[in-house]
Amino acid sequence: MQRHFDRDLDSLKENLARMGSLVDDQLDASCRSLFSGNIDLATVVIDGDAAINEMDNRIEKQCQSLLALNQPVAVDLRLLMAILKINRDLERMGDIAVNIAERTAALAPHREFVRSTRLEEMASIALIMVREALDAFINTYPPLATRVLESDDIVDTLNRNVFYRMVRAMQNDHRLIEACSHILILSRHLERLADHATNIAEDVIFLVEAKVVKHQTSIRPTGVTGE
Repeated sequence: MQRHFDRDLDSLKENLARMGSLVDDQLDASCRSLFSGNIDLATVVIDGDAAINEMDNRIEKQCQSLLALNQPVAVDLRLLMAILKINRDLERMGDIAVNIAERTAALAPHREFVRSTRLEEMASIALIMVREALDAFINTYPPLATRVLESDDIVDTLNRNVFYRMVRAMQNDHRLIEACSHILILSRHLERLADHATNIAEDVIFLVEAKVVKHQTSIRPTGVTGE
């Protein structure tokens, strides 16, 4: 019975790794489409969301089945709880990839202005956070998860930086109001992306160390200002 449960659990972890790979590809493609103005690539991202939704449903059903039939305890229960939560965060990351891609066409004529903001830097850090959070889970390595938590403060600060810059830009040139509005929304999406990566990192620490770190104040890095 335990051997059958272990096989099913391994299959579940493999599916979650595939889900993570799909989402990572989507996020990478959506950011490339945005910063290059590649509308065709943005369309590929939007169409690719169906595969993520399908995998999301499959993983959720697997978790429900394992919970109902095996009544796991201790570390196995924590693992299933973590997978359920991580799967939810990954599905929402997939939605963010679509939201980013959907703004590619509107911002394509303003690529130079977009590049003058810190949005690309913000996206780069958020994508690294996602990959490191997934690596931390796959390798059950809490130190990497802790690094993700620390990076979240940098993204939050960059989000504020983008906000202040866009407000000033709209005040100085009304022709930029539409582009700035899109950038403000994108900045918020990237901030949420970092939050989802942080959630995964917190789940890794809970899984390995049985320690809840959610809502705890982390060390804020220096060198990035809100202005």
